[in-house]
Amino acid sequence: MGFRPISGVYFGDMATYANTFERYQTGGTSMFRKDVVFDFFLEVCSKIMSVQLFFLVCILFYVLPLWGACEKWFKEYAFYAFLALLISFSFWAYGTNGIRNGIATSIFLYALSKEKLHYKLALVLLAIGIHNSLIIPATALGLTYFYKNPKTYFYGWLLCIPLSLVSGGFWESLFAGFMSDDRASYLTDGNINDDAFSSTGFRWDFVLYSASAIYGASFFIFKKNFTDAKYNRLVSIYLTTNAFWILVIRANFSNRFAYLSWFLMAIIIVYPFLTKIQIKKQHKVLGIVLVAYFGFSFLMNVILA
Repeated sequence: MGFRPISGVYFGDMATYANTFERYQTGGTSMFRKDVVFDFFLEVCSKIMSVQLFFLVCILFYVLPLWGACEKWFKEYAFYAFLALLISFSFWAYGTNGIRNGIATSIFLYALSKEKLHYKLALVLLAIGIHNSLIIPATALGLTYFYKNPKTYFYGWLLCIPLSLVSGGFWESLFAGFMSDDRASYLTDGNINDDAFSSTGFRWDFVLYSASAIYGASFFIFKKNFTDAKYNRLVSIYLTTNAFWILVIRANFSNRFAYLSWFLMAIIIVYPFLTKIQIKKQHKVLGIVLVAYFGFSFLMNVILA
């Protein structure tokens, strides 16, 4: 993954990153001025390494925080959670195409694993500096410090489905007013990029994909009475950010808004399995769940690609 060839045909925005890197090497300016931390990182890298090494370093910043979070939460079972992250539907895309977003969400996930608030806050701010779309999950995180009942977040997520069905365009215009021009264009410009994911109506298939993690969370929280403050916070953040995506689901680049919740999905699914024995043959069930989870990724990324 870190040694892949530089290509805009196979790896989307990778060519844009390479062009910006080379522009910096020749004294030019960046395209990422609003993502100040990533822009600074790219400028420094352009002075001390080759573009190929830069992409390898990006992969390290993408993957290592994921392992750090898994090790913090799950100790000797960290590998299972890390494997779930690696086989996620969006893992490859955000390591090779949406690189800034991928690094930022990995650091945000690592921030969620930290106990001390000042470390958590510093890492969240770092993630926002790498890609300012992380303001959305950061806002969801902040909300969990004021309201903690996961049941309300579940109901809120359900409510967003009919709200999006009956007035989708309203929400896209509303949220665009709070974003910078380049991010707002994701909501208002339509499918200018001929993106098969977005602007094809209300994507029930991906809503159901998102709901699979929500079903698992509701099963453990409400039926099995799984009580864990960290898990409740993770689920609440997932529900809030996924609800935001549902409201703007018809937008151009809506996959990038979906990823602001999907990067949490693997952890939402495996967390109850790895922290407390709650069902018969739990590890066997987890194995079946992981195979099914990988099966969807393989279907979308290989068979239907």
